[in-house]
Amino acid sequence: MKILLLGAGGFIGVNLTERLLKDGVHEVTAVDIYKDKLNEIEDPNLKYVELDICTDEAALEQAVIDHDVIVDLVAFANPALYVEDPLGVFELNFIENLKIVELCSKHSKRIVQFSTCEVYGRTSASTVGWDPKDHPQPFVEDETPLIMGPIKNHRWIYASAKQLLERVLHAYGIQKGLNYSIIRPFNFVGPRIDFLPSEQAGNPRVFSHFMNGLLYGTPMQLVDGGGNFRAYTYIDDAVDCIVRILENKDGKCDRQIFNIGKPDNELTIAELAELMKKIFNEHFRQDGDPDPEIVDVSAEEFYGEGYEDCDRRIANIDKARELLGWEPEYSTYDVIFKTMEYFVNKHRAKQGEAPVEA
Repeated sequence: MKILLLGAGGFIGVNLTERLLKDGVHEVTAVDIYKDKLNEIEDPNLKYVELDICTDEAALEQAVIDHDVIVDLVAFANPALYVEDPLGVFELNFIENLKIVELCSKHSKRIVQFSTCEVYGRTSASTVGWDPKDHPQPFVEDETPLIMGPIKNHRWIYASAKQLLERVLHAYGIQKGLNYSIIRPFNFVGPRIDFLPSEQAGNPRVFSHFMNGLLYGTPMQLVDGGGNFRAYTYIDDAVDCIVRILENKDGKCDRQIFNIGKPDNELTIAELAELMKKIFNEHFRQDGDPDPEIVDVSAEEFYGEGYEDCDRRIANIDKARELLGWEPEYSTYDVIFKTMEYFVNKHRAKQGEAPVEA
């Protein structure tokens, strides 16, 4: 099978590319406008194409024609951007991605579209004033209502763009016979997830901010106290499920939406900060390493005006279990440990030091 990975240079894309190349079963073309992370893959069979889907429309169409399955990973997926550049987020995540959907429909190609668990928005418990920690509500792909926050909290433009793209895919399936599968990732974590803000300008996701604190001594900031919940999924578990969706044995994934997550790996952001400090102190700390302070910060101070967070994200993964025979394996501790190990050893290498043997 010829697989086209659009947005292969990002966190999910590079790990998926690496896995597919190791399997050696399919012909894979990795497409992106940059390849920094792809350069970490040592495989002579890596086929990289530099292509901007926003401007290289003829090349994009030819690439779609030349492949059997199109995997669309192209997205801005960073909460800071949702607040700073909502129009840019909408334009890439919906308008430009819609072009890919239209090309797949035009040329009768199957598309595997990456969405987000944020399409679920807020839990219904939070909308009536209940404490989310007392009311766990697993999100079910084909049943759970999708609840966005108010318009003034324009952070939801990312989730809304992704949700609208899903609805358009569904409509293409009904009216034009497009074959698609939609993936809703639940907090994938692992090697190459993000940059560290002390090494590169920008505002990455929470894991990288906390890792930055442990390596460089910057405060580990808890937005609005860090009381919101997340359930972390190790990237190897996630990629294993993604590959099964791509291979689509017996057509079980045709026009299906899949949650990919590990529901029992749940903890609050504040608990994540404490766990990362604990793991660092037990396994990675060396003489002279900083001991960062954990501090509270308001959402407006950290992200800017217009931010609102998802209170709790629990994935119901019964569909992936039943249709794909998939079961995630990595515990919360292992997910965090293995991801930290990657960043610690990458940092030590930059300092000319030997890898930490944890």
